[in-house]
Order: sequence, then C-alpha cells, then structure tokens
Amino acid sequence: MKFIYRFGNGHADGSAQMRDELGGKGANLAEMTNIGFPVPPGFTISTRACRYYMRHKCLPTRLPAEVRQGLAFIEEIVGRKFGDPDNPLLVSVRSGARKSMPGMMDTVLNLGLNDVTVEGLARQTKNERFALDSYRRFIQMFADVVLSTGTAEFEECLGAERRRANVKTDSELPLKALTRMIVRYKALVKERTGSPFPQAPDEQLRMAIEAVLKSWNNQRAVEYRRIYNIPDAWGTAVNIQAMVFGNLGQSSATGVAFTRNPATGERRYYGEYLNNAQGEDIVAGIRTPKPLDRLETESPRVFRELITWFGRLERHYQDVQDVEFTIENGRLYFLQCRNGKRTPAAAVKIAYDMAREHLITQKQAVMRVNPEEISTLLHPEIAPDAKYEVVTKGLGASPGAAWGEMTLSSERVGQLFSAGHKTILVRHQTSAEDVGGMARAQGFLTAAGGMTSHAAVVARGMGKPCVVGCDALRVDYQAHKVLVGNREINEGDIITINGQTGEVICGKVELIEASFSDEFEALLSWADKFKKLDVRTNADNPKDAARAREFGAQGIGLCRTEHMFFGPDRITAMREMILAADATGRRKALAKLLPIQRNDFIGLFRAMDASPVTIRTLDPPLHEFLPKDDAGIHDVARRMGVPVKKVKQTADQLHEQNPMLGFRGCRLGIAYPEISEMQARAIFEAACQVKSEGVQVIPEVMIPLIGDVKEFVLQCEVVKRVAEQVFKKTGVRVNYHVGTMIEVPRAALTAGDIAQEADFFSFGTNDLTQMTFGFSRDDVGRFLPRYLEQKIIPNDPFKTIDTEGVGVLVRLAIRKARRAKPELEIGICGEHGGDPDSIRFCHQVGMDYVSCSPYRVPVARLAAAHAALLEEQQAERKALRATKQK
Repeated sequence: MKFIYRFGNGHADGSAQMRDELGGKGANLAEMTNIGFPVPPGFTISTRACRYYMRHKCLPTRLPAEVRQGLAFIEEIVGRKFGDPDNPLLVSVRSGARKSMPGMMDTVLNLGLNDVTVEGLARQTKNERFALDSYRRFIQMFADVVLSTGTAEFEECLGAERRRANVKTDSELPLKALTRMIVRYKALVKERTGSPFPQAPDEQLRMAIEAVLKSWNNQRAVEYRRIYNIPDAWGTAVNIQAMVFGNLGQSSATGVAFTRNPATGERRYYGEYLNNAQGEDIVAGIRTPKPLDRLETESPRVFRELITWFGRLERHYQDVQDVEFTIENGRLYFLQCRNGKRTPAAAVKIAYDMAREHLITQKQAVMRVNPEEISTLLHPEIAPDAKYEVVTKGLGASPGAAWGEMTLSSERVGQLFSAGHKTILVRHQTSAEDVGGMARAQGFLTAAGGMTSHAAVVARGMGKPCVVGCDALRVDYQAHKVLVGNREINEGDIITINGQTGEVICGKVELIEASFSDEFEALLSWADKFKKLDVRTNADNPKDAARAREFGAQGIGLCRTEHMFFGPDRITAMREMILAADATGRRKALAKLLPIQRNDFIGLFRAMDASPVTIRTLDPPLHEFLPKDDAGIHDVARRMGVPVKKVKQTADQLHEQNPMLGFRGCRLGIAYPEISEMQARAIFEAACQVKSEGVQVIPEVMIPLIGDVKEFVLQCEVVKRVAEQVFKKTGVRVNYHVGTMIEVPRAALTAGDIAQEADFFSFGTNDLTQMTFGFSRDDVGRFLPRYLEQKIIPNDPFKTIDTEGVGVLVRLAIRKARRAKPELEIGICGEHGGDPDSIRFCHQVGMDYVSCSPYRVPVARLAAAHAALLEEQQAERKALRATKQK
C-alpha cells in the first residue's frame, strides 16, 4: 500500500470520498484538482503514516522514497527543482485531519530555502526583498514548529527592526533589516538548539514531516479533540504542495473567504485579504486585513474569477466552503477548501436557504445543523432598552452577548471556571494554546485580528460571542489590566461584549432571551417530520411548562413535586409535617400543602392542554427540608413554636450517611402513605377541575425509586384509591396512568415483573448512573477530570449515557418489559434526555420519548431527527452492500 497521493495538472490520485485516508485538506485538494480548480501541485502523505509514526516513533521505511517521487512529480509540473541553487522549488508542509481542527496542528511555509537557494529565488523572481523576507519567515517558522525554539525572541528581533526602520508592518522593512534579521535568526537557532540552522532541503523536509506528525499529539490538538470528541486514533495527513507567493508585491495577496456569511448565513460571499502577505499573516491576525469587496476595485478580473469559483464550489460540495487563496502577480490559486465553520444561527439559515434553493433536501438540511450547537440560539442578547457605556468597539465576529470577569489568560479562566465564575477572555490575539480557556469562557475579546482570525473562527465553532480587531485596546499582561485611551480596566472587572455589534461595555448589562427565527421554526418542523421519539420537558411550574411548549415540547416527562415545597409559604407546612409526632399531625400539616400543590398542578395541566403530564411523587430524603446550621434550627423552632431540642432531635434522626441510597422516594410513601395520598389528591382534584373547564388532561403519576414490584403495587394502590375518591366526589372522571422511574439497578433487572403492574416506565438515568458506577453526582468532580484525562472512561457519564454499563441495564429492562407488556410506554427523564448522543441511544433501544429541560427541547427535537435519519442512512448503505454482493 502506498503512502502518498499526488494532485496536480487537473488530475489527482484521490477524491473527496477519501477523507479517512487523506484527511479533509488532502481530500479536498484532490477533489478541487479533479474538477479543474487552479490548485498548486503537490502530494498528500496519508493518515496511515501518522498512525505508523505514533506506534513506532519513526517514519515508515518506504516513505522517503515515495516522498522523493512526489517531489519529482511537482518538479515536472512547475519546472523548478527542490534544492536547485538557480531555480529552486519551495514547498509548504501542512497538516490535515479528517475533521477540521483549525490552527491546532503545525504548518511550515517556504521550505527548501537556505543560504544558497535564497539567492536563486531572488534571481528567479527578480525580487531580492521578497526572497530575503521569505527566508526570514521560513527560519522563524521552522525554528518554532520543528526545532521547538518558541517565537518570543524572534518577535522581539522583528519588533526592534520595525522600530529601527520606523515602519509599522513587516512588508515595509528594508533589505538591510531583513539581512540583519536572517543573521540574528540563525544565531538564535544555534543558541537555542546547539546546532546550526539546517541547510539541506531534504533534511528540512524530513524534519518538517516529522514535526507535523508529532503535532497531532501536541497539547492544544489533544485539548481540541477532547472538546469536539475527535478520536485520537485517526491521525493527521501531511500535505506537501508547491509554494505560490502572496508576498511578491502589491499585485500579490493572500486571503480567506467563505462562500456565504458564516456569522449570519446571508447568501453573499464573505472574506478578507492582505496584499503582499503570506497566509499566516491573515490567520494570525497580525495585520488588519481588507474586506473582500475591496478586491473588486483593486483587481476586477481576479475578483470576478474568484466569485465564479465560489459558485462552482457551492454547487459541487452542496455546502458553504471556507477557502484559502493566494494571488501571485495577478494569478489566482486555491490552497484549500473545506466546509465552513459557522455560527449556529448561520447554520440554520444556510441549511434552510439551501433546501429552498434545491441544492439539498429537507433531510439533508436537518442533518446539516448540529443539535448541540443550536442551544446557543436561545442564549441571551442585550436588552433593547438597556442603558450602558460603550468604552470601545471592534469587529463583531460571532453574535450573541455575554458578561463576565475580564480575564487575561486561559489558565486563569480555567481556575475561575472551577470556582463557578463567569469570565470574558481578553487577549491581544488568541492562539491555539488558548483553546482550553476559550471553551470555558463566556466569550472572547481581542485587540488584533480580523473576521477570520483564530479567535473569530473558534468562537463561531463554539457558538460564543466574540469581538476582534479592537485596535484601541492595549493589553498589559504584566500589570493585569487593559488600557483604552486613558481608561484602565483591571483584570477581574466585569465587562460585557456584544458579538453582533462589536461593542465592549464596562459592567454587567441586562440580557434578554433570544427568539426563534422563521428559518429555525421551519427547520424544527422538518425535524419533527423525521423523528420517531416524542420530546417532552422536565418542568415544575407553569412558566417553565409554557416556555417548553413554545419550544415544541409534547408534554411533561418529569414534574419534580419536591420543588413545590420550598417557597416561604410552603416550607413551613412541610417542616410541620416532618416534625409531627404521628400520622394525625402529618395529615394536618399536609392539609395545608394540598391546595398549594393542587394550584400548581392546575397551572401545569392548563399549560400542557391535551399533552401528557408526568408527575413524580416526593423523592428526596426529608432532611433536605430542614436547616443544617444552629441558627436555622433556632429560627425554625421559634417560628413553629416547638422546642429547639425537638428540631435538633428530628434532624439527627433523619441524618443518613448516604441519603441518596436511604429514606427517600417510594420508601417515604410506604412509611408515610399520607404523603402519597395528599399528592395523589392534589393531582386528581386539579385534573378534574381543569377538565371541567374544557381542558384535555392526561395525568401520569410516577412512583420513584422502585426496586421491587411490591413497592410499586403498594404505592399504586394508594394512587388508585384516592383517584376513585376524587372522581366520586367531583363527578368528573379522567383517564390516567400510574408508572414508575427505573433508576435502581434491581428495578432494571426485574423490569418484567414491574411492567406487568405499571402503565409506563421512565428511566431516571441520573440515579441509575450514580448507582451503577457507585459515583456520587455531587462529589464526582473531585476525580472525574482525571478519569477523562487518562481515558478511564470516554465521557462524563452524567452528561452522555454510559452505553456499555448503564446502557446494558436500560436495554435489558426494555427487553424484559416489552416482553411482559408490548404496549408499555417507555421514556427517559434524566439529564441525558437532552444530550444528542444519549438521544441517539434512546432511539436505538426503542424508547417512545425523551424528556429534558425546557431550553434543551429544540436540541432534543433536532437530535431525535438526526437519530432517525442516521438509522435510515445505515439501512440504505446496508441494502446497497447486500445488492452489490448479489
């Protein structure tokens, strides 16, 4: 099997379908070559070489010979030879994973330059300044990426030469300055490494290939893969390509563009470029670039050619493309294309528009939008009537608004995040090393950079607000402050950023919830056509229920009744019940809670007209309703007119070493059936009243923490007895169901017996995960990060369901339950009900619904559609394979 795949002169060995082998960049370079794009020739070293390198810590023995063949291929096309002193070929060496990881791995440009070939390049181009500038760039980049010297001393030298020449940009440096810098750069390499800068181009290339392969496992790449769940085993390809130069003068340029606006989704090209520059200049945000519209004035022919190619790219790939291009002396080249990262709002609009334009189907449009990311569409924005002071303004690079403590380092963001603080990461310019802090910050603000800078691209990918190119901002890392004119803002001060307008604001500003766009509503309606799972919500009050209904919830899958006991007018009655000496005292206290709960249920039933409302009876241990400190105990005793000793004794009696495995759930209802009676009465009195108003009610009573069918039977008898009493008293009858939460492993193991008695199951996967792992949800944070870091477990099991452990119990329970009662309704109401990966699992095991928090309902609707469509795609592929085999 070969390691390299060539592309050039209108033909390539690979195609877009070979992402696993060639990485995304290599596959797209091959595809663009095959469809006639002006792509500089080159070759791709497959990801297999990276996997080999990771296993053996050396390059495959056959690779150098294949690389030499690849170079000969490039040399033949461009008419230059690698290492030739008179007519040198220079190449770029770039990474390229199968899934885009912008800026996370390494690149080397202008490779092949040395003290001899730089003179040949000057003669070849008749531009000595360009040749020297390319050489000093190459030395710095090679030293940093390959020799691990860092860039600080090189940047200091560059800054000193700019000051000495009294110029603002690198492109203005005179020849003498460039000559001095090359000498100093080579000296720095010798000082830092103990060896002279390598002069042999073949050796440079070998070292660069190894460096790019190693960069797959650099810290920032590993962190990025962790955030975006990219497997470590994939590896990266290496792309070696003939250099074309955007720094040959004012008729040359480098640019980054999107075929549609990646921030808003507007159907219009969007991009930036820099004259007399190389690609790293624009990506790093060192210079503020020009908007792409300016190119129409500066070079109309190239502009028209570029826009024409944009249209061809979209039609071919049927998606928005992120393009890197170079103009060399007026000639256009494409260096890369990939599916463009976009904000969630833009993703929705682009998917909707492309479906309406018949570029893609409605199913494809639904699959184009990441369910997890659309939750950001429901995040706050600045209230229209908010009063605030704008201290400066930059470029709004990623929409949305956020406030937090101004924080100048990613490390500090991580510390504050662990302490529960909200932060805004402020940097002169971000780099890939900041990705960990960026994942934990509310938003980002940078002094430098444009709309395609690192901060902007990462922000849009993460769906976070971002402001870039804030030229008035001076970041003083040593003094832990920023300066805006004469104004100082200290680290830790609260600031607000508006990623839509680019405004930077001192202090916390009032934010409001975002609303659905028409495109978002349409996309979700398409998703509803394809999904098979119903989506319900976890809601404990009418306001949350109504909001969830607006978001498309098809019912309430979990109402936690204990949340109704914590108001100031409620907790006293609850404490009276707990402190009562006998059942008579408990019933007297519960009588005060009955009308309160009944009114709550009335509001829920009205909000969910004609949709099921699943109400869980009291679940937490009773000690949670009592104060824990002496001051609180004395206050309760005073308010209730009971001795302090009585309150303390009761609190001591209720204290448990492990309350999550103690006196809670159905155990409370069995020991104190009057509690279950009161709650059942409140439910059915509310249901009967609302039904008499003409509202259709579908109450479902859920008994928690069942471990044995006998527990369920005892509680079910209470519920049914009270229901009949209420129906007889009111003269109104409602249809209802009584079911249980499957959250104890034993309940899953005996699900067949429980199913014979229950009307429905709802998996409480929070507790099921806790009990299966033996992890405490409240304390797992002390060691879970280490478990994830060391890959003991692949994901946080409280976020994404553990399919290999907890999932086996779920599958077993469903199989046993459906065997006993095929029509049994089965759902999930734990936090996993809003997680797209967990929703896919729920679909696969045949559940009827998922239930999640109100703001996760749109996420769950889209994720449920994804699960169904993925299953459909897999079935189609399986049928196709079977047909081919025949």
